Amino acid sequence: MKNYLLTPNDLSLEDIDNLIDLANDIIKDRSRYEDVCRHKILGTLFFEPSTRTRLSFESAMLSLGGSVLGFSEAASSSAAKGETVMDTVRVVGSYCDVIAMRHPKEGAPLAALRHCDVPLINAGDGGHNHPTQTLTDLVTIAREKGRLDHLTIGFVGDLKFGRTVHSLVEAMSRYEGNRFIFVSPEELRIPAYLKEDLLDAKNIAYTEVERMEDVMGDLDLCYMTRVQRERFFNEQDYIRLKDFYVLDKRKMELAKDYMIVLHPLPRVNEIQPEVDDDPRAAYFRQAANGRFIRMALILSLLGLDQEVERL
Repeated sequence: MKNYLLTPNDLSLEDIDNLIDLANDIIKDRSRYEDVCRHKILGTLFFEPSTRTRLSFESAMLSLGGSVLGFSEAASSSAAKGETVMDTVRVVGSYCDVIAMRHPKEGAPLAALRHCDVPLINAGDGGHNHPTQTLTDLVTIAREKGRLDHLTIGFVGDLKFGRTVHSLVEAMSRYEGNRFIFVSPEELRIPAYLKEDLLDAKNIAYTEVERMEDVMGDLDLCYMTRVQRERFFNEQDYIRLKDFYVLDKRKMELAKDYMIVLHPLPRVNEIQPEVDDDPRAAYFRQAANGRFIRMALILSLLGLDQEVERL
């Protein structure tokens, strides 16, 4: 396994399996791992606001007995004074043992990696990649469905700007027999490079539609996304598209009994609260799994993944 994670493709399928196995072992008994990262420090460099990702990274390191330092927005860092990302990473890397970094510009973690002397984790870069959310999705799918192959996966909503969608499509395309259904308005369709360079190139089956109702009954997994105001340059376009898809009880009645619903969160209006009590609604379990897969990732990057005997 490499000593950094910028995209899901930095992990082999064996790496992913090992991380999922380790996360599952942590879930069985967290107390056995509570001192493994004692005297280790995680640096959280979040140049873009975050709740779940930042707090789950912090929770992961604290749960391993380590410590955390960092900032939660660019305005509270020296970036506000004009410091470059490369200089920030070089300095903070001398204070900690591993860095998790989020940045609004695509490619910023790659630029930072060239100046980083400790393991670096991309915690999201613009509309490009969000590999630890992908790992969260993968461990959740594996736990909920028992496999990562031969699934029909529906992605709904903002497929153009949704970095979680892009990362998960790349990851799931590596497993045999998966089929994708992309549900979005024309303005928010999956980027052409993913279709042409990935799906078409590998002869992976996919369909593009505009109506959820037409495909709900075909899905093993429904991956909902919010329309992201922060990615739009035009407020009118955001207002017009933000409620284009809403998952409610009526649509859930069209789905299979064993279909699951995922969402990277935060949600706005795209999943009605009435869906939360449906056993197929797995998005809060998904959020909880983020802590454990990040614990597994931190341990692996620090070379501490064999410190505890597996159950």
